[in-house]
Amino acid sequence: MLIREWMTKDVITVTPDTSMLKASKLMKDHNIRRLPVLDGKRVAGIVSDRDIRAASPSKATTLDMHELYYLLSEVKVKDIMTSDPVTVYDTDAVDAAALIMENKGIGGLPVVDGSGELVGIITDHDIFRVLVDFCGASKGGLQLAFMLPDKPGVLTPIFEAISQNGGNVLSVLTSRSKTQEGSSHVYIRLHAMDSEKEKALIENMKKAMPLEYWMDDEFHCNKNC
Repeated sequence: MLIREWMTKDVITVTPDTSMLKASKLMKDHNIRRLPVLDGKRVAGIVSDRDIRAASPSKATTLDMHELYYLLSEVKVKDIMTSDPVTVYDTDAVDAAALIMENKGIGGLPVVDGSGELVGIITDHDIFRVLVDFCGASKGGLQLAFMLPDKPGVLTPIFEAISQNGGNVLSVLTSRSKTQEGSSHVYIRLHAMDSEKEKALIENMKKAMPLEYWMDDEFHCNKNC
């Protein structure tokens, strides 16, 4: 999963000398929360709606509207932006970008190409899109959840049982168990199928496999949730 496949490519940008007032209006007009700041072709910073809120006068200010407008127009993006922000390459992995955002507590990263020029931005919203797509959540279907040991070949009999019962795999996700050392949660989503076949598949899987729980296409959890 390359960042260039998921990033937002049509990026709204500002310069260091753009007024805070204009930057705020751009965010509101385009329904976005951050703007890369370009100095020529170089990414000089990034400014967020949080930066603007922090730099804005309190609602309890005694300034009149004219004074307030003048103050906001005088503050420049360079005065409030995060300088030299963390950037990622368009050929980096999406999960690497997600890890950076998680570790640094930030919601977006400017994306540059091999020459260092801005080509996009990847945000927490884009990461959500990746998750929804890879889970197959928008396609509905049946999700099966297992707790399995971290050993080679443990998925083979599960896939065979799914196939024998008329199931068609849509997605497979795994995560290490935080409570059982040496084990992982495995989530297998199947394409939607006839309700009777679905019931038969679940009953057969319950008999043959360590099925923790399952979710139907309306995301209702069944058994031990």
